[in-house]
Amino acid sequence: MDLKDMLDKAYETKSPKELLDAPLSALEGISDAGGKELEKLLGVKTIGQLADCKYFHWAQEIKKLAAS
Repeated sequence: MDLKDMLDKAYETKSPKELLDAPLSALEGISDAGGKELEKLLGVKTIGQLADCKYFHWAQEIKKLAAS
């Protein structure tokens, strides 16, 4: 999958390293308001923090276990 398919147009030229500090609204389909709501619910502000979020990791682990 191309990074451009994952990002808001304003962030398409950013490097992956720069994207770690980008707000959640840099992700395609997440508005500024949606990003703020995720911040309230999950306590994350950036793409990097979302990637490290324990809930994300837990969900991935449950999915792996369900596939076995």
